[in-house]
Amino acid sequence: MKHFLKIADGIDISAIAMALHLQPELWNQQHQRKSFEGSAHKATSDIWLRYNDLKNLGDDYHAFTQQHESVWYPAASALPVKPLIHHLASRMLATRIGGCLITKIAPGGKVLPHIDKGWHPEYYNCKLYVPIKANPKCANRVEDEWVVMSAGDCWYFDNTKEHEVTNDGDDDRMTLIISLKVES
Repeated sequence: MKHFLKIADGIDISAIAMALHLQPELWNQQHQRKSFEGSAHKATSDIWLRYNDLKNLGDDYHAFTQQHESVWYPAASALPVKPLIHHLASRMLATRIGGCLITKIAPGGKVLPHIDKGWHPEYYNCKLYVPIKANPKCANRVEDEWVVMSAGDCWYFDNTKEHEVTNDGDDDRMTLIISLKVES
């Protein structure tokens, strides 16, 4: 594979999956990432775990995405995600943890082809995906390469290249996304 790198497999995500099942109210408390004009994420649901402090969120979402110090959101304390995020950050020798979220794509949904641009995806140069719930008909694409990710795997790919996700299966796809700063 030239665009994907499997970092780990067999991660026990059962406690996260159970906590998500028991707390459906955590979904879509913030909608800005998927509601701006031209968003590739319109067909997703999100739980924001870490990003720019919400007190900095005004009418201009683009301004909110500019240089900032990421902070933990309440959902990160409601879900057992911090130990895994810190473990993977340590494993990758990350110097900083940026934005973290959990996304959900319903059956038949997709993240449209796009390239992540701007300060955050360029500064936090290591984006990890840990599927929490997956199915064999859900696939991620980067440029000309497709991969099916299983629950409990951890994958890296360069999100500054064109990518998309399709869920042609019968079940939701849920993924923990972790943005890290890794020095070259």
